[in-house]
Order: sequence, then structure tokens, then C-alpha cells
Amino acid sequence: MTVSIEQRLRERLGAARAAGRWRAPRTLEGPQSPEQVIDGRRVVAFCSNDYLGLAADRRVVAAARAALEDYGMGAGAAHLVNGHTRVHAELEDDLAEFTGRERALLFSTGYMANLGVLQALLGRHDTVLEDRLNHASLIDASRLAGCRTRRYRHGDAEHAGAMLEATAARQHSRLIVTDGVFSMDGDHAPLPALAALAQRHGAWLMVDDAHGLGVLGEGGGGSCEHFHLTPSEVPVLMGTLGKAFGTAGAFVAGSRTLIEGLTQFSRTYIYTTAMPAAVAAATRQSLAIAQRESWRRAHLGSLVGRLRQGLTQLGLGDPGVVSPIQSVILGTSRLATAMADALLEQGLLVPAIRPPTVPEGSARLRITLSAAHTETQVDRLLDAIDRLLPRDRRAHPAAC
Repeated sequence: MTVSIEQRLRERLGAARAAGRWRAPRTLEGPQSPEQVIDGRRVVAFCSNDYLGLAADRRVVAAARAALEDYGMGAGAAHLVNGHTRVHAELEDDLAEFTGRERALLFSTGYMANLGVLQALLGRHDTVLEDRLNHASLIDASRLAGCRTRRYRHGDAEHAGAMLEATAARQHSRLIVTDGVFSMDGDHAPLPALAALAQRHGAWLMVDDAHGLGVLGEGGGGSCEHFHLTPSEVPVLMGTLGKAFGTAGAFVAGSRTLIEGLTQFSRTYIYTTAMPAAVAAATRQSLAIAQRESWRRAHLGSLVGRLRQGLTQLGLGDPGVVSPIQSVILGTSRLATAMADALLEQGLLVPAIRPPTVPEGSARLRITLSAAHTETQVDRLLDAIDRLLPRDRRAHPAAC
């Protein structure tokens, strides 16, 4: 008997709801800020990736408005047709200088950037080595490229090295791909060890630094600056613009050869309408602010330390994770959802992250901080978690 697509979808939807994995968008009224109105309810949000508090900065908004007057709303075409304006070119120059690389190339989203890079650089005889907890876009990218894929244990450079050794005899290209800061746990990839492995084995290293750029490093240069890695050690750097820089889109930075190769061969660059010039203009402004106003990173770092200390005192969190992303592992989807709902009743928006976004048994609350948060707001969150989470769920949360 043939099963219709409609029937199969209904079965999958029913299973997702029964397992406590139902998802639905919330409706935000007004700009990104810690104090928001979501679905008509006033909340303090701990779920935005607006790490430096620039998404609603008046100077960034003013730059976008000015560009709207000059360029209108839509780019109208792909970069290689006539959608590439002067402000796009200037932003690419700014990003190349910011990252210390020869050139940069804009993409409409980070997802498209990752797909475009792997598809352009690798073929079916080549090999990509990926961290098991890489972002979904990187996993999908290797599938699109059609290359051989090997996934090493999370954060385990030694395991990655063994895989490189095992593929050494083949005459093909090899690319190690990793997040710089992992989006669900907030931990850092062992980039120095991965860079050394890549150079020793004649491979390239690609870092998706979506959650590191603007946040890590004295100048906000991200994971590479944090670990003092050079462009030759990390030949391919991908960064998004919708997180610390508060706008939208993404870029890839690297050598002239790399960027020219992506321009000629990356399908997600060639066949996509360029981002609006207003977004590019806003990003130029936010990039300049992020570099100039180091107090934003300093305040964010202070808040991260306060939250980490509080979670540690409650028997929660990972004291080794130093990033604006802090996870409280609760185990089951039902408990994570119940805690998120209880916090929402207290006016605190903290998302429950459940499989398949994270591995089975590791459903969690994912807390993200912004430089726009205050110490009082962080303390309020810690107090609510302390009151709402049962004591017996703290010593061994994964067993819940």
C-alpha cells in the first residue's frame, strides 16, 4: 500500500509533538534588545545572538537608512550581474582588513557560505574531516559537495590526526572543517592543534567563526585572534554578520586565489541575489563600532563570568566554557521544555534546545548573553533557575 506524503508528514508531526519536540516561531514586536515583547508578553530575552548589542544601535540604523536613499531596497540581481554596489565592495575591503586576509567575499547567509565553500573546493575524490558537533550547515555542505566525509570526536584533535594519517596515501585534497565556537555548547574548537595537523599533513583548515567574530580577541577578531593563528594556518575563514555585528549575511575571507575560486565556482554565490546595499552599509558601521568600542566586549565578558559563577554555584553549567553561550543540560526534552515554560511564566525567555538539534539525552536550556544585558537581569535569571529547577536534577542532569 502506498503511503502518501500527506500521511507520512502527519505521522512525523504527531511523533514530534508526542516526544516534546514541537517547534513554533514566536512573534517579536520591536527591535532586538534584552527587554522585548514576544507574543504580546513582556520578557527579558536570553536567546539572541546579538552579542554586542548592535542590532538596534541608532548609528547602524542610520547607516541603513542613508543607503536606502542612495540604493533603494533590493539589490535586484546577483553580485556577478549588476547587484554588486560600491558599498558591497567597500564592505568586502573592510572585512578583509578586519580579518587580516587578502580578500573577502559576501554571501547572503552563513548557511549559503558554508555550502558554497565546500562545493567549490571539494569533489567526490576529496575528503573533509568534520567535528561531530559542527553546525548543520557544514554537515549539509559536505553532502552537497559529494566528497568523502569523516567525522572526528568532538574537540578531539588526536582523533582528527588519526583520520588524516589514514587518508595520507590517497592523492586528493583534504579539508578540516570546524566551528570556532560551537553554537550549542559555547566551547572552543582546539584550533592550534587542528592548524598544526593541517599543516603537517598538507591539508587546509576552514573555521566557521559565526559565534567568535566580534566577541573573542582583543580587537574582536574572533577565534583566530584569540589563539594567535595566522591566515596561513587558517586559510578559509567564514563569518556571519547577523550575530555580533547585528545585521545579516555572511562572508568568507582568505587569499586572492581562494576568493577568486569562490567567485567563479561557488553556486550559492553565483546564483543568489546580493544582500541589499542598505544591509552592507549598516554592517560597515557596526563593524567599525565593534572594533572601536571595546567596552562592549569587556562588559559582555564580565556578564559571562557572572553567569558562569552563578551556574557553577547552582551545580549547573560547564565552568570551562567561556563564551556568551552557556548551556544548562537537563537531559530530556520534556524537562527542558517544562523549564523553559516555567521561566517564561516568570518573564524570562530562554529557549529549550532539543534533539535533533543536540544529541539524544542532552536537551538543554541555551542561555545567550549580550552586551546590552545588565548584571541585574543576569542575577534575576539565576534566581529563577534556582527556584524552579528541582534539587535532584542538578547533581546528575544528564540522567533526568
